[in-house]
Amino acid sequence: MQGRARPRRPGHAPAPDRRCCTRFGSSPRSSAEPEDIMALLAEYHGAVGPLIRKHEGTLDRFTGDGMMVFFNDPLPCPDAPQRAVQLAIEMRDAVAHLARGWAKRGHNLGCGIGMAQGYATLGRIGFEDRIDYTAIGAVINLAARLCAQASHGQVLASGRLAAAVDGLAKVEPLGELTLRGMSRPVPVIDLIGLR
Repeated sequence: MQGRARPRRPGHAPAPDRRCCTRFGSSPRSSAEPEDIMALLAEYHGAVGPLIRKHEGTLDRFTGDGMMVFFNDPLPCPDAPQRAVQLAIEMRDAVAHLARGWAKRGHNLGCGIGMAQGYATLGRIGFEDRIDYTAIGAVINLAARLCAQASHGQVLASGRLAAAVDGLAKVEPLGELTLRGMSRPVPVIDLIGLR
């Protein structure tokens, strides 16, 4: 999975992608006003945004209370899996710190992270009035499914990513999980921390 990522055009080979999907949330007080939720999201984004920059990830988009980050495009990096794992652990720890303050304000919030490594198609998508640069493919769907499965504080990663960062992180194997939209069970690990 090393190598230079290139945007795919029809007829070209797909590009390597390391994807990280985060889901922020759980249950802000039901009485919370939209402005309060926006303030919480601003704190969350303010804490994790600099980490994404530090590890040279590409923030693809915000998806409601989540975000998608990928590595190795547009700038190639030979250690994309390692960067992605370090980012995910640091993001989890940063949100755990924020969550203590949020709990004092009556918000039970946390962050679950899903990660996968594989090939994705990278390029422009949209129409004349709105065009984005994004990644699509099975690896993106896998990371999203792992993200949805992750409990607060969990960093779930596919077996392929786990193999790429063997020795870098302490892991807990979770066995094979059946995930919606996947044709067969997927080996999954929980990244506990860095070694």
